[in-house]
Amino acid sequence: MAFDASLANLQTEANCLICLNHLRDPVTTDCGDNFCPSCIHQRWEGLQGTFPCPVCLHHCPDRNLKRNPQLCDMMEIVQQIPTSGSKRKLQEEIPLCGKHNEVLTLFCEKNMELLCAQCRVSSDHQDQRLIPIEEAAASHRRMLKRHIRDLTNSFKNAEIVYKKQVANTWEVKRKMKQWREELDFECKEFKCFWETERQEIDNNLLIEEKDVEEKLIENGRQIPYHMFRLSNLLSEIEDNCLQTDLDLLTDIERIHNSYGNLETPAVFSCELKKESYNLPPHYLGLHKMIHTFQVDLTLDPETAHPSFNITSDRKSVTYRISEDLSNPHTLTAYPTILSSEGFDTGRHFWMVNIKGTGECLLGVCKESISRDTLISPSPNNGCWQYQQKTDVFDLFCTEEHHIGVFLDYELGEVSFYNLNNWSFLDGFSVTFTEKLMPYFSIAPSSESLTISIIIV
Repeated sequence: MAFDASLANLQTEANCLICLNHLRDPVTTDCGDNFCPSCIHQRWEGLQGTFPCPVCLHHCPDRNLKRNPQLCDMMEIVQQIPTSGSKRKLQEEIPLCGKHNEVLTLFCEKNMELLCAQCRVSSDHQDQRLIPIEEAAASHRRMLKRHIRDLTNSFKNAEIVYKKQVANTWEVKRKMKQWREELDFECKEFKCFWETERQEIDNNLLIEEKDVEEKLIENGRQIPYHMFRLSNLLSEIEDNCLQTDLDLLTDIERIHNSYGNLETPAVFSCELKKESYNLPPHYLGLHKMIHTFQVDLTLDPETAHPSFNITSDRKSVTYRISEDLSNPHTLTAYPTILSSEGFDTGRHFWMVNIKGTGECLLGVCKESISRDTLISPSPNNGCWQYQQKTDVFDLFCTEEHHIGVFLDYELGEVSFYNLNNWSFLDGFSVTFTEKLMPYFSIAPSSESLTISIIIV
């Protein structure tokens, strides 16, 4: 039994690890495994770069295989050894054709089934394409490799989508965290504002209370004095009534004058003025105002000062020093540019991003504003703007700052908001009579400043 087992092991070791038949002209890979040349080349068909060993998956750098002469000689000896019982049993277990009991050597591509040589002449397969098993296996192996490649690409794409999904999840969490922080900030700001407003109202009430008390005290002094005078006059008149006719008429004029000139002091009217409070503008609907009235503006190159460099999308302008003042459409000597859009009715809101070092002016101006005089823009010449100075708004830091401009044409109002902390900055109230153009300007003293129109 031991001899049969050893012989069976020898027969097994002499088999190709791919086709499981005796090695034919065996070759050896870099990892030391042995294969039939046709089997290993067929397994590596279509691969490029590195070629994995079918057994241990060791990557072979190229297709160069070493022929093993000693193993070839051993294979000739092994093939002469009689097949053991185990080997015969294994051969008996080879699948045979169910109809003809012969070895399956053919494959029907149409019905996807294995056939023997006798099946070829059968009436069921005469018109069908039958190919050898090796050829069919090689063809389907190539198809499976294509499937592997396609599935690998699909897996990589799914992995990319998954990473994007994870990134989106983290982005949602980041935004939610940011919004919570903004909510906390606004709550603290509102609390601070409310405390300041309460303190101011309380101080005003104290001042008014003191003023009213002083007037009431003064009025209280006048009334007793008036009552004293009335009492004296009453006594004097009563005494005069008891005098003789001659004495009565002697001093009657003075008595009548004293009575006629007597005026009752007015009672102080204590009409208290109730103090009112004003919430910050953004608590009255700045968020809603933005989403309701926001407009998408574009810059007008025809009105650009020569010192401006405009982006191709006409959304941003950067200040650069230039002495070319040949453009007749430039607005004054200030580096200025207008929007292509103008408004002569309705409500409109636009947002501006400011980045750099310097100061800028934002607002609206009349469409008919003078373009060829060296004047400073002001409400007197039809330009209403908010000046963003570096000593008020720190433009030297790298953080970007957002300013909102709101125009209500019918009410004649222009308002400016700091959108970094959602606070009111400044405003104008006038009567508009002609078309208004959004106005953007950078002070000539600025070093490097960029203004961008943004939309949410």
